[in-house]
Amino acid sequence: MSAIVTLPSVYLLIGAILLLVAGMTLRDATNPQRWTTALFWGLVAADFLLDRPLSATFGPAACHRMVGVSVLLMALIAGCRGLGAGRRPVIPTDCLTAEAARHGNRLFLPALLIPLVTVLATVVLKGATVSGLPLLDSGTPTVAALGRAVVAASLTAWPILGGSPLQGVRESRRLLDSIGWAAMLPQMLALLGGIFVVAGTGQSVRTLTLLVAPHDSRFAMVAVYGLGMAAFTMVMGNAFAAFPVMTAGIALPILVRDFGADPAPLVAIGMVCGYCGTLMTPMAANFNIVPAALLELRDKYGVIRAQIPTAIPLLAVNILLMFLLAFR
Repeated sequence: MSAIVTLPSVYLLIGAILLLVAGMTLRDATNPQRWTTALFWGLVAADFLLDRPLSATFGPAACHRMVGVSVLLMALIAGCRGLGAGRRPVIPTDCLTAEAARHGNRLFLPALLIPLVTVLATVVLKGATVSGLPLLDSGTPTVAALGRAVVAASLTAWPILGGSPLQGVRESRRLLDSIGWAAMLPQMLALLGGIFVVAGTGQSVRTLTLLVAPHDSRFAMVAVYGLGMAAFTMVMGNAFAAFPVMTAGIALPILVRDFGADPAPLVAIGMVCGYCGTLMTPMAANFNIVPAALLELRDKYGVIRAQIPTAIPLLAVNILLMFLLAFR
């Protein structure tokens, strides 16, 4: 049964915004690389917009190949430094300060609505129906709720800040120009994690773990899982890439099947262990390197250096919590 807010509808919204970004980039004569930049974001938009039509017309296998070709083209554009940004007028600091003072704390309302509406919709509206139709996609209620939350935040920001709804798209374009190809890292690395699972990397991790770790100790295996999530995230740059490999290699076959651990707290806190690794690696460019560039920090690794004293004890606490909650 179809839902009112489905995952494909969220994808269509993302694709439409990215298509507008590509169009605005193409019209920006101040961008010396506007053609390749517009092509990059146009390819991303096409992946979101055309997935279902292409699958229905040519079949899923052909669609997957087309998406793979588009990913290779995006990598080629990024690798050849084909992404650029146009020149924008610099707003004086005193004008920005005056605007911030005029709006006050209302400026935080749209940003706070996104997590608030997402959590409330996921918890309260999960399983809710309207005229017999599920309100949220039962397979991915959190993503569907997140899409609804972003729309709610945008509609709230419109009367507060004024301007047209396209202003949000213009700001999205400005942010994407600043971040560049690194904005696509989470999706690419999550895809890479899935490829590793299909390639049997999880089984290799399990074999190596049983060779070097005391596999008769529950705490040792929990520690290996937590530390492995952090370490693999540091190598890959994203916990989404580490999660399927480490969970398929250690969490499910050893901790859940052999030791009887509760999978819910185990894998949830295991993901948080991966995020601890995100705080300590330059591979997480969109988290650690891009902010340093946007803030014009002299030390491009300054964000990482500031986060390490928090990440290490947080990782230790998460490993302890994982052990206590998974085997309670």
